[in-house]
Amino acid sequence: METSAHQREKNLLEQGRTHLQQLLGPDWEVALRPDQLPGGDHGWDAMLQIKSDDGVYAQLLVEAKQRVTPKEAAGRLTSTALLMRRVSQYTRLLVISPWLSPLTQEALRANGIDYLDLTGNVSLRVSRPAIVIHTHGADRAPAGHRQPSSKPMLTGLKAGRLVRLLADTAPPYRASALAHGAGLSLPYVSRLLDTLDDQLLIERDGRVIVSVDWQGLLRARANQTDLLRTTEPTGMLAPNGIRAVLKSLANMAAGGTGSIQREVLVTGSYAARSLAPLSVGGQLMLYVQEHELNVEVWADALGLMPVPEGADVLILRAKDDSVWQRPMLVDNLWQVGLSQLATDCLSGPGRMPAEGEKILEFMAEHEHVWRRSDLSHRGEPTRF
Repeated sequence: METSAHQREKNLLEQGRTHLQQLLGPDWEVALRPDQLPGGDHGWDAMLQIKSDDGVYAQLLVEAKQRVTPKEAAGRLTSTALLMRRVSQYTRLLVISPWLSPLTQEALRANGIDYLDLTGNVSLRVSRPAIVIHTHGADRAPAGHRQPSSKPMLTGLKAGRLVRLLADTAPPYRASALAHGAGLSLPYVSRLLDTLDDQLLIERDGRVIVSVDWQGLLRARANQTDLLRTTEPTGMLAPNGIRAVLKSLANMAAGGTGSIQREVLVTGSYAARSLAPLSVGGQLMLYVQEHELNVEVWADALGLMPVPEGADVLILRAKDDSVWQRPMLVDNLWQVGLSQLATDCLSGPGRMPAEGEKILEFMAEHEHVWRRSDLSHRGEPTRF
């Protein structure tokens, strides 16, 4: 009797074959070689044969896996693909999975490995018969693909706090120093670092973190969060226009009200535009402390009126103190730190993700300005 895992693998292979057949159309034949189905000791899971209507065919060795991490893609699967190419330069490895994350896809492409997932992410190149397919499916794991794990994900307030610290501070450092700096437990930090290691977002030498892919880290964090869902925004109307609101905030900062930086911070499109202009318009987004009264207090102070729709100002509730770390003073306006701004934009609606990518470019060009080499500087403002 077949085991459930064995049966799931067979089902996955057949679903992958069917998906590829639909992409190629009726003039092509896509078949799994019966003698290479799971059960034997072949070093792969199946042989897939693709035949054109003129009889020319190609064979792919298939690895069917329920989950593939970027680390596995760049490690074991790449080693397997390289070994296959040594036997024959025309032999290619195809990975089939229910879903492959963007980071996993990137790692597979970088190492010349074809892939297909059941949400529509496909990358396949065959020289003879000539086949080139690249389609885009789901960027986020479908609900049915998510499984409980002992390793924490990049969602939630604690993860956001650690992500900001990793992005804002250049390594080397240890998990214990990060736990202390972020005010988190060492076991939690260690588990999250394991997750980031699997995703190739950090690199470790023993227990020391020696490299952080801060751009990939901020994208991954944003991919698992939703700015408007997590900050519970209150829509406001600025009767005198947004310029008047910005002028009021600038006057408060210039007038010696130093605590303004800890009470309200600009984020979103207006903050992004001050450093890396991409578009005009959009809603002005302001962070205040989470307490409900702060929304009313700042609405009165800035002359804003609550409205059920058509808001040109959104007041966001900061759920964690990390929002206030490393604020920026730009043109006399206190704004969120760059890593917070990038995450907010990338996880925001409309054109905000494109603005977030523009901020990442700005950060890469000015890394020497905003990124610190000492964890003790996490509260220090950045000035442009």
